[in-house]
Amino acid sequence: MENAFDPLPSDLASAHAMILVQREQLAQQQAENLAAQSEVKVTRLEIERLKFLLAKARREQFGQSSERGKQLIEQLELAIEDLEETQGAEQAKAEIAAPEATKENHRRALRGPRKLPDDLPVERVVEPAPCACGKCGSQRLRKLGEVVTRSLESEPRRWKIIEHVREKFTCRDCEAITEPPAPSHPIARGFAGPSLLAMILVSKFLLHQPLNRQSATYAREGIEIDTSTLADWVGACVVTLDPILAALKAHVLRGARIHADDTTVPVLAKGKTVTGRLWTYVRDDRPFGGKGPPAAFFEYSRNRAGEHPQKHLTGWTGIMQADAYTGYNALYEAARKPAPIKEAACWAHWRRKLFDHAKSGKAPIAVEAVRRMDEIFACERTITGKPPDERVALRKETVAPLVADLRVWLSEQRAKLSAKTDLAKDINYGLSRWVEFARFLDEGRVCLTNNAAERALRGIAVGRRNWTFAGSDAGGRRAAAVFTLVETCKLNDIDPQAWLADVLARLPDHPAKQIDDLLPWKWKERQLAATVAA
Repeated sequence: MENAFDPLPSDLASAHAMILVQREQLAQQQAENLAAQSEVKVTRLEIERLKFLLAKARREQFGQSSERGKQLIEQLELAIEDLEETQGAEQAKAEIAAPEATKENHRRALRGPRKLPDDLPVERVVEPAPCACGKCGSQRLRKLGEVVTRSLESEPRRWKIIEHVREKFTCRDCEAITEPPAPSHPIARGFAGPSLLAMILVSKFLLHQPLNRQSATYAREGIEIDTSTLADWVGACVVTLDPILAALKAHVLRGARIHADDTTVPVLAKGKTVTGRLWTYVRDDRPFGGKGPPAAFFEYSRNRAGEHPQKHLTGWTGIMQADAYTGYNALYEAARKPAPIKEAACWAHWRRKLFDHAKSGKAPIAVEAVRRMDEIFACERTITGKPPDERVALRKETVAPLVADLRVWLSEQRAKLSAKTDLAKDINYGLSRWVEFARFLDEGRVCLTNNAAERALRGIAVGRRNWTFAGSDAGGRRAAAVFTLVETCKLNDIDPQAWLADVLARLPDHPAKQIDDLLPWKWKERQLAATVAA
C-alpha cells in the first residue's frame, strides 16, 4: 500500500488506477476486520458455551436429584443449544465474508455425528481431474494421490412395488396346471407390505402423526393413499397382531411385582368428547436383578371406574405399585379371590406433593421433608440391580433408620399445623398409608417409586397434543394395543419399526404354539445371533 504522504499523480489515468487499488485494499481490509470481529464473537460464544457446560456438569454431579434440578438442567441444555446455533451462524457469516481469512483462523472443528454405522453405504463422487498444470500449463500430469472430503447426506425414502411372480406349469402327461402357492400377506388380500405397515403404525403411535397428516406427506412424495385406507390397514394390523398382544399380557401377569397407572384420553362421542382412560401395567424385574424381560400392556376404558382394573387383573396376585386411587381398593381386600394384591405406595408421588410446597420457598417444613426423602432416594440408588434378599439387608442397615426418623419428624411437624392446611393434608397422605409406604423395607422386589408406569404413559401425554382425541371406543382399544407393542420394544431397547416389519411378515405363517418366539426379547436375541454369525 502506498504511503499516505506520497505525491498524488498528476494525470487522470494514474489517479484512476490509484483509486482502484485503494478500493481493493480497503475492501480486503474490511473483510479482514469483519472476519476478526466474527472470530471474537465466536470465541466469546465458545466461552459462554463452556461455562454453561461446566454449570450443567456441576449441577448433575453436586446438585440435588429433584424436579428443580431437572428443570435447571433442561434450561441449561436449551441455553447451550441456542449458543451453539448462534455460534454456527457467526461462523457462517465469517466464511461468506472472508473465506481465506477464516480458513486460516478456524479454531473450532466442525461438528458431526460422534459415530456412524460401519455398514452405512458410501457413494464416491470423483471430481473432474485437471487437464493441464495450473502453474505452467503443461499437460504431462501424473496422479500423486487423492484428497477425500466426507459429508453425511440423506435422501427421501424410496417407494417401490414388489411383484411376487408365480410361474405356472402344465403337465404334458395329465395336462394338470401347477403353480406355487401365493405368499402370505400381513393383511388378507392386502396391498401394503409389512415395512409400510410398520412405518404407518410407528408414525401414528410413536411419532404421534395422525393418519391424515401421514396421507398428506405421502401425497407430497407422489403416493396418494386415502386416510380411510390407512385406517383400514391400522385396524387390520391390530387384529393380525392379537396373538402377540395376548402373549405380552400373559408375560406381564406372570410377574410377582407390577407397576400400574392410568392417564386420560379424550374420546369423540356424538359431537363432543368424553374423557376415557388408558391403563398401563408394567413388569420390570431389572431393579431387583430379575431375569424376566421387561414388558408393558395397556388397556382402554370409557371411564375410571374401579371395575376396570379389577377386570384387567382378574386372577393375578402379587405386589402392585400404584398411586392412592380408590378404584384399586377392591384389589387389596382380604376377601378377593384367589388372594388379595399387596399394595406398595409410590414415594415419588408423595415427594412431588411436598416439593410443590417447597419450591415456593415459604414452607421450611416441606423443604426439610424433601431433603430427608432425597437421602432415602440416594441410598436406594446404590442397591439398584441387586437381588431381593441383598436389597432387604442393605435397606435394614441404611434406609430403615432414615425412614423411621422421617416418620417421627413428620408426625411432630403435622401436630404443629392446622389440619385444614394443604401442607398438613399432604403430610397426612403418607402417614395415613405408612404400611404401604414402608413395604419396600421388607420386600426386596418393591421399588421406591412407580416411575416405570409413569414413563410408559409419557408417550401418550405427548401424543395427545397431536392426535387430540380417539375417534371411538374401538379406536381407544386399538391405541392401547399398539402402545403395548411400542412401549415393550422401548423397554427392551429395540427399534419398534424394525420389529413390527419383521413380525408382520412372519406372523401369517408362524406356528401358533411358537408365538413366544416372536416376542421382542426373543427377536432381539435372534438379531444379535445373526449379527455375530455374519
